[in-house]
Amino acid sequence: MPSHSLKLVPRAIVLLAALSAAGLAIGGAISPDHQEFEATLHVPYRADATAIAEARSFTLRFEYPQVERTQTISWRLELLDPAGALVQRWYGVETLVKGEIAVQVDWAGRQAGMAAADGVYQVRLSASSADANGQLPSVGLMEDFVEASLSAAADDVIEQAWDMHVGVLTPPSMPAFKPLATASAARAGSGTAGAKPAQRKALAAPVSNGLPYTVYLGNLHSQTGHSDGGGIIGACTGENDPQSNMARGPKEAYLYAMQRGLDILVTSEHNHMFDGSTSTNTAQTPAYAKDLYKAGLAEAAAFNAANPSFLGVYGMEWGTISGGGHLNIFNSTDLLGWEYNAKNELLADTYTEKNIADKLYALMAQRGLVGQFNHPSSSGQYLVNNVAFGYTADGEKAMALCEVMNTPAFSNTINESDNGNSGYEGACKKALEAGFKVAFSTNQDNHCANWGASSTNRTGILIPSGVPLSKDAFIDALKARRVFATMDKTSQLVLTANGHLMGETFTNAGPLNLVANYAPGAGKAAATVKIYEGVPKRNGTVTEFSSTAVNNFTPALGNHFYYAKVTQTDGKILWSAPIWVNQVADTVAPQVSASVSGSSGLITLAADASDNVGVTRVDFSVDGALKGSSSQAPYALKLDSKLLANGGHALVATAYDAANNAGSSASVGFTVANVADVSGSVLVQSSGLVLNRSTQRFNGTITLTNQGGVALSGPLQLQLDGLPAGVSLFNATGTHAGSPYITATTGNLAAGASVSVPVSFSNPNKIAISYSSKIFSGSF
Repeated sequence: MPSHSLKLVPRAIVLLAALSAAGLAIGGAISPDHQEFEATLHVPYRADATAIAEARSFTLRFEYPQVERTQTISWRLELLDPAGALVQRWYGVETLVKGEIAVQVDWAGRQAGMAAADGVYQVRLSASSADANGQLPSVGLMEDFVEASLSAAADDVIEQAWDMHVGVLTPPSMPAFKPLATASAARAGSGTAGAKPAQRKALAAPVSNGLPYTVYLGNLHSQTGHSDGGGIIGACTGENDPQSNMARGPKEAYLYAMQRGLDILVTSEHNHMFDGSTSTNTAQTPAYAKDLYKAGLAEAAAFNAANPSFLGVYGMEWGTISGGGHLNIFNSTDLLGWEYNAKNELLADTYTEKNIADKLYALMAQRGLVGQFNHPSSSGQYLVNNVAFGYTADGEKAMALCEVMNTPAFSNTINESDNGNSGYEGACKKALEAGFKVAFSTNQDNHCANWGASSTNRTGILIPSGVPLSKDAFIDALKARRVFATMDKTSQLVLTANGHLMGETFTNAGPLNLVANYAPGAGKAAATVKIYEGVPKRNGTVTEFSSTAVNNFTPALGNHFYYAKVTQTDGKILWSAPIWVNQVADTVAPQVSASVSGSSGLITLAADASDNVGVTRVDFSVDGALKGSSSQAPYALKLDSKLLANGGHALVATAYDAANNAGSSASVGFTVANVADVSGSVLVQSSGLVLNRSTQRFNGTITLTNQGGVALSGPLQLQLDGLPAGVSLFNATGTHAGSPYITATTGNLAAGASVSVPVSFSNPNKIAISYSSKIFSGSF
């Protein structure tokens, strides 16, 4: 059973050695970039099979790497029931200096002394750290001490929450949705799964559901020996000395990830480590740092050329955690940096001020660069005018992704079983509310040599089917925010609205049909589905809007964003990209034109109608009188011409939309020419019918008498024993060679007149007489 965790900053740091593997001196003092308080909450989504009732344990982990002063950790843990009411609250104070401590909190699975009611509960942690200064709470004052500490910490409080499944839940109703094609499935289907990498071909098969995209699964955050990654499995316990693992560089990372079924791997090297130091190597040359970055780009290009079914992306992780925040830049051909050597030479291609987010956004927007917020914190990072996640128009353009979850940076797991996930949904919500148009990504932040293999976390990238996998196609998908985040690489989640795909921004008037399209992997199912709503640039709170997959509603006027979140019965979560909707008042009337076909019998009244939002119905009026309506295209109505007098008439079609705006067609004239009434009756009598035993046929005469008041015009047709109406039974000589056959005369039959028809047939039951397509039936 997987558990979830949330960390403010997923980093552990080791002190750097004096020399790098390349023999270069590592200059400068130890960087304080990673001296950040970390808090992790583990919540089992389902109770263990051996647990009593719904009892389970929550694990809290606290860490403060490299901190020199003893810290007092104050924490509060709350359990909320499905209605949001408090079930239980726990408090604690811990003492920490360096290292890590773990606290276990047990819950008996009870609520108000009884077994907890069925439903989805939430476990919520708040934690802060402060210099101890010898202060600890007195006996009996634990709650007051913790509340005061959390209040004093204000923006530095770490807050996170995880859902928890209790009891039996009715599964949500999900719309039918076949999974989009995946590159791995296409390779398997083509028989190339076992082929050597260089022999594989880029595949992008057409997909179902009318969505012409293929899903490529990737890990968009990892490091290699070009910076502090590539650590040896089994011995990788913290940040590696920069460039101490050059033998495990980008090429090795791409091969490893490809062999484990990934379609895309991004190696995002720390931009300030290309000089070979976690701080600043003042003895380094600019050429060394710049050439290493160019070499990484070249390695990725060469690997992709040899393996077109896989995409290796070489980029950088820009910034520092302390006072800044990390972000990935996926498509820069230049190394960006701020460090200078002792000769005052920039150890990068392009100067960027350290941790100055707005100036970086401006450069990225100018150059068309695309970024991702990495393991973001809700406070203290990506500052603009001293505001965390401070919005700029350039930032909105440049930042396409927000990492909602990743696995531990120093996981040594190689079988995808690490479930110690760190979550950042709260910070990503803050970015969305600030006005950033970011989609969610789910990555692994591998620093060890297990690229893409620590967990099943993947980011799904939707690339148009038929378009080969390439860096350009990848970047285009990121710019379109056409991605979803998943902890389960076999499941998919795609949000649509009024024909628009997640990631899009559009203007809407009238109703919105918002649908969370979920395709579970084999044996998987949705336990809950939630739709979240927020308002860009409001800097408020994202709220749960709905717990159903299909939502038909009319949003309030203004800007909104929506995203879907599905939690599976195994506790794994998927996030769709948001969709951004500008809801406006619908003041535009539909446009409509009308037409008529036919002049007698059933005539067809038709309309061609369109609207900026959608047509709800079309009314058809003849000579100013409503004759009926149609609510689905093609808009049409059948009308009996007998309801109208012979002669000229006028049709007007009026189309309506959901806002009751109406648009009318021009008047269309048409003529009705009803056929004269031929109603009447025909008396059918037989005369002298004799059975010929040798031929087993009846021979004789049938007399037909027109008892109606209107003459019946020829030609005359007879049908016997169920032969099709209107099919002539006569040949050129007046006889039919088939069985039964009839000889007959043709011509008019005046009112009151009779005609005798010689016939020859076998075993008749009924006879039908046709004059000019008017059918009369009789039996004898």
